[in-house]
Amino acid sequence: MTQTDSSRPPLSPTVWLVRNAASGSNDDASVAEVEAALVQAGFPVGRTLRFPDEEAPTPAVLDAGQVDLLIVFGGDGTTHSVVAAAGGWSGPVLVLPGGTMNMLPKRLHGDVPATEIVARLAAGSLETVRPTVISSRHGVGLTGVLAGPGTVWNEVREAMRAVNIVEFVNTTAQAISWSANGPKVVCAEADCGREEGYSAITVTPGDDGLEANGYYAESLADYAGQGIALLNRDFRDGPHDSLGIHREIRLVCPDGEPMGLLIDGEPFDGAAEEAFYLATCEVDLVTTRNAS
Repeated sequence: MTQTDSSRPPLSPTVWLVRNAASGSNDDASVAEVEAALVQAGFPVGRTLRFPDEEAPTPAVLDAGQVDLLIVFGGDGTTHSVVAAAGGWSGPVLVLPGGTMNMLPKRLHGDVPATEIVARLAAGSLETVRPTVISSRHGVGLTGVLAGPGTVWNEVREAMRAVNIVEFVNTTAQAISWSANGPKVVCAEADCGREEGYSAITVTPGDDGLEANGYYAESLADYAGQGIALLNRDFRDGPHDSLGIHREIRLVCPDGEPMGLLIDGEPFDGAAEEAFYLATCEVDLVTTRNAS
């Protein structure tokens, strides 16, 4: 991560909060707890934006509102959209865990609740960083990329989120079949895993580069087990190969088919070949790791 100068908003800062009620830990009660903690810390929320019904604010909108601190309380997909929209803004963005996996908040603050993160803000100035991210033709990935037929499990996750039992059963059966029979993805770099490819390859940004892992399965039972891991987006639970750490990486579908592609948990239209590069976030993100 690139460390930036610590800064403290004015005594009466203008704070905007972006929330997504569809995210995993983002009901009205949890938002109220966060807002109360922000008041206690000296950062009362002046305006709440309900994403995606309301658009994520751009630098022009934030500057026009004279915003001193932008807070996003949602899942990885919501955070992706908000930070992407704010790209180039000069102010700080506080990312709070309001989803299922909360991968970026864990990186910035550790695995702690949103209210504890907010409580740390009162202890001193805001420390910010510009962490490494993934750059591609689709934009920036803050937490990671998943490529391959295993991305079909995203549809299962959405059916679960919508509490649609019939759709959940149907998509689960389809996901198991597609994971087994869909076009595999290979890492095109030298000495980068199995020649026959993988059901899913993950690419995750870190301080040293892009860490790649290939996920496979040898039986329907393995596919079902791996699917649960993919559904929970805890990829470490699935059987996998380490594919190394890279400054840039190319993923290819040897069959020439468009690959399934998720960036920060959100679907994108993948091509038969996709390239990903190590980059630096274009927004100052508040970190409280040193305040813990």
